[in-house]
Parts: sequence; C-alpha cells; structure tokens
Amino acid sequence: MHIHILGICGTFMGSLAVLAKELGHHVTGSDANVYPPMSTQLQAQGIELTQGYDPAQLDPAPDVVVIGNALSRGNPAVEYVLNKGLPYVSGPQWLADHVLQGRWVLAVAGTHGKTTTSSMLAWVLEHAGMAPGFLIGGVPQNFAVSARLGDTPFFVVEADEYDSAFFDKRSKFVHYRPRTAILNNLEFDHADIFPDLPAIERQFHHLVRTIPSEGLVIHPTTEPALQRVIEMGCWTPVQTTGVDGQWQARLLSDDGSRFDVLFEGVLQGTVEWDMTGQHNVANALATLAAARHVGVVPSMAIDGLSAFKSVKRRMEKVAEVHGITIYDDFAHHPTAIATTLDGLRKHIGDAPLIAVIEPRSNSMKLGAHRDGLPQSVVQADHVVWYAPANLGWDLAATVASSPVPTNVCDSLEAIIAEVKAQVKPGTHVVIMSNGGFGGLHGKLAEALQ
Repeated sequence: MHIHILGICGTFMGSLAVLAKELGHHVTGSDANVYPPMSTQLQAQGIELTQGYDPAQLDPAPDVVVIGNALSRGNPAVEYVLNKGLPYVSGPQWLADHVLQGRWVLAVAGTHGKTTTSSMLAWVLEHAGMAPGFLIGGVPQNFAVSARLGDTPFFVVEADEYDSAFFDKRSKFVHYRPRTAILNNLEFDHADIFPDLPAIERQFHHLVRTIPSEGLVIHPTTEPALQRVIEMGCWTPVQTTGVDGQWQARLLSDDGSRFDVLFEGVLQGTVEWDMTGQHNVANALATLAAARHVGVVPSMAIDGLSAFKSVKRRMEKVAEVHGITIYDDFAHHPTAIATTLDGLRKHIGDAPLIAVIEPRSNSMKLGAHRDGLPQSVVQADHVVWYAPANLGWDLAATVASSPVPTNVCDSLEAIIAEVKAQVKPGTHVVIMSNGGFGGLHGKLAEALQ
C-alpha cells in the first residue's frame, strides 16, 4: 500500500513513517521544513521526502494520505485531498488501527517529560528482554531510532494531549487505549488549541475513561491538576509517585544522579546514572511503576535505568570547544526551562552557565507563558533571548524584570556575538528551543573555534 504523510518531519509523523515502512508499506511524505533529526532518520530508512506541499506530489494518488496536525484548511495539499476525495486519516487514528490493535499499550502523557519517560520505559523493557515496540517523539540514544514495531505484545507510546488533526480535535492520546498509563504532570500549555487548564484536564479525563479496570494509572502526588482529573472518575487501580507516594526516591546526590528507590517503604535498589535533575528522578519513579505492571521486577528495572542514555535534544552535549560546553535542549515552557537549568546547575556547581532561549512553541508565540519566563532562568548566570521580528509581543519588556543579566537579540549573528563576548573556558552554554533554531548549535561551535 502507498501511504503519503503530510507533515512527515514532525517527531510523531516521522516515527509513524518508520512504523509504516516496517509494516511493508511504500511510504512517501512531505513537509514545509525538512530538518534533522527526523529528516536524517527518514532518509536513512529510504523514505522519499518532498519539500513543500505542491499537490503534484499526490499524483498518482496514494492509497491513503495521513495528515499531520500541523496542517490546516487552505494548505494546497489538504485542499487537493479534499477536492479529489482521496482517502485520508489522522496520524493517531492510523497508529491505533494498524499498530496498537491487540497490543498491551503503555502510554506516557503529561505536559513535560513525555519523550524522556517513554524512552526510559522502552529501554527498561528492552533491558529486561521484553523487546517492546515503541513510538517516541524524539530519538532515544539507546535505540538510535524513534519508532519500531517490536515483536512482543508490549508497545510504549508517547501520548500527546495536542489535537489529532484539523478534522479531529480530540487529543491524540484518546486513540491509544492504553492498559498502563503514566500521567507525568499537568500544566496549562498549547494555548493555540486549549482556552484554559480545565479544558486540558477534560481531555486527560477522556484518556482515563479508556483505561481498563485491569489496567494501571500512575501519577505523582504533587500535581493538583492530575488529582482533579482522577476525581472526575477513575475505574482503574492507581499508583502514586513522589512525596507521600507509593514510589519514592531518596536522593544520594543533589543533582539527582544517584538515588535510592522505595516502593511502599521498602528499598528496591539504587539508581546511578548520567541523568540530572529532580524531574528525571520523577520520570524514573513513574517508569519503574509502569515496568512493574508488565512484570519487570524493580531491581532489574533499576539496573536498566542505570544504563539509560538520554534522548537527543534533551540536555544533549553537542560540542566542546576550548573548554566551553554546548548543550541542545528541547525545553520551551517556563517549568521545563526552570527544572532543566536547575538540574544542570546542581551538576556543574559554580561554573558559569549561559542559557540561549527561543520562545518558539505556539503557546509561546501567543504569549501564553510569558509571565513565567523572567523567573524560569534564575539558575543561569546570563540569558540570551531570541526575539524574531514576527514574535507578536514584547519579549524585551517581559524579561526586563528577570533577576539574571539578560540580552534580547533579533538574529542568530547577534546571539553568537553576545555569547562569544560572555564565554570563557569552563562555561556551559545551553540552547533551548523546540525547533531547529536555524542550526545555531553548529554555528556557535564554529564561531568559538
């Protein structure tokens, strides 16, 4: 069958393409922006990519067109599909019908940490010999690919609350029907499609409604929004993590790189790993609970976590030049920025830390999170913000109240000049964006040479 994917370089759609290819389909796709890591992964898989949305790519007509949620009415390829009456489907629906049917689905949902936690969970199951399938919105370094079918009943999926397609406004995760569900955390996000936090809570409750009574829901005790979701009605056993939870961590190092794991007060073992930050400790506890639900004993799961490598673009060290370390990170919400910088600060001690941040997500462009930005960077010594001409709100005025020395730049060249003026050997520079950021990481490393 010939499947054409519109919006193929998104992390979800790119992963879907890999699964479709593995199922034996002929897969092609197009996107407005063809950039790594998805473009490189797809080319390595022999999947033909077209830049742009010219309807000519749909002639001869594919058997089905999978339409990504970044596409809307008015897009030339979308209009062609509708006018010609070509069969089309959303990505989550295609995944549910062709991959997840009959599998034991382990879904990881939440505002933050979905990619990292689903990568951890897939790796822990792999380490335990369970050879799971998975679809992850990033490239886990333990696997070097973002998706695979797997040949056992188990399938780990990153379960996003974003909508499914222009013709299906339900959250993607409503399609997945998990048996094991991690609800990591819940804050207001995606201001382009949700009016407020209660609207997102309702979608999370739609997910909870689909989990069988023989399944398991896992959530931290520290999230009032998730507590409200559970109180709307839950028909499934629940396990909790964190403070006062059934699963707890006892930190053995401030940066979270060593900690004891307790389940119902009983020590299960000690995690020693390369990850840092309280958020990753929380991700680990949820992973251990989910793995135990499918039969992985905690001691074996802890052993797996100790061999876990992070996901590309999650505090990924991308260069070291003259003693200056450059990291690439996906953080694009004030909470994620704050927890990521906090983890790095605890890891590097008093070393100079510069954060370079692009407010690029749809919610950021709408200014939904701007009040949280000035305080989100308190662990950095210097912050460089990127304010492109089309941002639509005054970033400089917003971050003027930040307690950290701050510069706002309107070009990559200006950012590079500013960072060069600030760095010295021993400095850590973390670049934060949920997009390609114009290849800033490589350009900065080159400029520092």
